[in-house]
Amino acid sequence: MTSEQEQQASLLMIRAQAGDRQAYEDLLRALTLVARGFVGRRVGWAEWTEDVVQEGLLTVHRARQTYDQSRPFAPWFYAILNSRLIDALRDHRRVHTRELVDEEALGRQAANAPDDRSDALRETLAGAVSRLPRVQREVVSLLKYEDLSVREVAKRLGMSEGAVKVTAHRGYKVLRKTVGASIGEYRSAD
Repeated sequence: MTSEQEQQASLLMIRAQAGDRQAYEDLLRALTLVARGFVGRRVGWAEWTEDVVQEGLLTVHRARQTYDQSRPFAPWFYAILNSRLIDALRDHRRVHTRELVDEEALGRQAANAPDDRSDALRETLAGAVSRLPRVQREVVSLLKYEDLSVREVAKRLGMSEGAVKVTAHRGYKVLRKTVGASIGEYRSAD
C-alpha cells in the first residue's frame, strides 16, 4: 500500500466509521485489490487465496470500529490480513498433514443419500447447540464445526486455554444430557 493509498484508505475508514456507506464500499473495493496483492506475494495464487482475502475483509468489517483515526491505517489492516493468512496456512497444513483424501470413499458417501434419522439427529444436535449459553455455543461451534484448536479458540475469544477447555466440557455435558435421549431413540430404531 503506497502512502497515498494509505492516506485515502484512512480517510475512507474515518468516513465509514461516521456512517458513510459509499465511503465504506469504496474502502472495501480498494482493500480487496491490496489484499489480493499482499496474499498473492506471500503464497502465490493458491486455490484458497481468495478465501483469505474475503476473511480479511470480513474481519475488517467486524473490527472497523476499533480503527484508531490517530494511527496509521496500513499497519492495522496488514495485521488483520496477516492473521487471516496465518489461520489459512494453519488450516491448509492441518488438512494436508492429518487427512488423507480417499476419492472412492467420498464417491460412495455422496452416492448414499443420508437417511431421515441421521438428518433428524443432525437437526436435534444443531438445535441443542443453538440453545447453549452464548460462550459455550461459541466455544463448541469453533472447536467442532470450524475445527479450530483450543489455542486458536482461546485467542479468537480472548480466553485462556484452560477456560476454553472448561467451557467446552460444560457444553458437551449439557449436550449429552439434552441430545442423549434422542440418540438412544435413533439407536433403538435400528
